[in-house]
Amino acid sequence: MVRGKTQMKRIENATSRQVTFSKRRNGLLKKAFELSVLCDAEVALVIFSPRSKLYEFSSSSIAKTIERYQRRVKEIGITHKRDDNSQRAREETFGLTKKIEQLEISKRKLLGEGIDACSIEELQQLENQLDRSLTRIRAKKYQLLREEIEKLKEEERNLIKENKELKEKCRGMGAIVVTSLSTLSSSEVNIDDNDNMEVETGLFIGPPETRQPKKIPPQN
Repeated sequence: MVRGKTQMKRIENATSRQVTFSKRRNGLLKKAFELSVLCDAEVALVIFSPRSKLYEFSSSSIAKTIERYQRRVKEIGITHKRDDNSQRAREETFGLTKKIEQLEISKRKLLGEGIDACSIEELQQLENQLDRSLTRIRAKKYQLLREEIEKLKEEERNLIKENKELKEKCRGMGAIVVTSLSTLSSSEVNIDDNDNMEVETGLFIGPPETRQPKKIPPQN
């Protein structure tokens, strides 16, 4: 009698389902044992029955095998993440390289280089772009000029104010000097006529007096 192919779906009959589980469980445990012995492989098998009964097989230790599995999964995850980051970095680098190339081409066209192959529409776009750039440049230049003029005007106002303050200080100092001089007493300012301005003079009319020669005694 030819055995038919089993259809892969849930067995509805509970008894048949339990019988099939027992048979295939034993066969799976046997295959796991054979694989570990014949191939010197570390095999761990964990089975829970429909009634939550545990069946397990391990060529060494279930705990060690699970720990090894978790460590390996973590390493694979890190490797995959590193590979994903590398791939993303390569894509970003490629995209930036293309953008730089396009910017270089646009720059050369704006400088009037490499425009022999440009169409009329492209040349018109370049001209419009240059006009917009020139308008923005002029606006910025006029803004800076206005700011510089306002700065100079402010400095001029400050200088005028400082000059005015200095003039007022000079006037105040001159008034103080005049007041100080006016408060001095006349005895400190005028010169005493009797003491300083009187000059004795001798007036003699006639021939000059004959002066007697002074005799010098002879030296011994």
